[in-house]
Amino acid sequence: MNKSHLFFNTSIGVQKPENIRNKQQACPFCDRDRLTNILAVDGSIILLKNKYPVLENAYQTVLIETDDCDAELSTYSPEHLHKLIRFGVAHWLDMEKTGEFESVIFFKNHGPLSGGTLAHPHMQIIGLHDIDCREKIDAAVFEGIVIHEAEGVRFTLSTKPRIGFYEFNVRMIDTGYIERFGENLQIAVHYILTHFPFKAGSYNLFFHHINGEIIAKIVPRFVTTPLYIGYGIPQVPNNLEWMASEVKRLYFNKM
Repeated sequence: MNKSHLFFNTSIGVQKPENIRNKQQACPFCDRDRLTNILAVDGSIILLKNKYPVLENAYQTVLIETDDCDAELSTYSPEHLHKLIRFGVAHWLDMEKTGEFESVIFFKNHGPLSGGTLAHPHMQIIGLHDIDCREKIDAAVFEGIVIHEAEGVRFTLSTKPRIGFYEFNVRMIDTGYIERFGENLQIAVHYILTHFPFKAGSYNLFFHHINGEIIAKIVPRFVTTPLYIGYGIPQVPNNLEWMASEVKRLYFNKM
């Protein structure tokens, strides 16, 4: 078994509903009475087994964030934001603790360039039986220009981005959820969708559990550059200091 690649089941993949572009497609997450294989519920938040497990040798779950199909993480109330992140992180770490997987990935797609298929706000928690995703991560991609640091939470803009250009990082020690973590995560998403210097309607949110820290990487998504696809060379823009200062001005100078 090749442990560097995930295998995608195309016969299942062609069955998946898609309504990010196909607006006529009904949303399966809105029809809550028909949801099956529910694992946990907290109000409008639901964790369930993925009905379309396209990844082989993996345990796939979906975290439905809210019952509002038109909602978005950047506009959640503080109460719902913190409940959601607590819920997701707890179930992600619990899956890790079972010892059944080489690694467990926790991520979110939003928008047509994110790689997602459904517009309804959701995340995914996936246990990988034979791939340790941590082996593919260089700690340097989480370092960068400090935008804000308080209450044990560090918010940065990457100076060595994993894919290239602009990547935000929010990190905290894994001793317990800190609300500042969720707040900074939300700020990064809000900035991407509202104030970004280039029109951005898509992003990914990736959670990592490395060396006793919980780290969220928030990445605005555009068409991926050919230098990265063809040669694996990330590009670093020359206006990182300006962007970090702009986020500080917009979100922290009033604090």
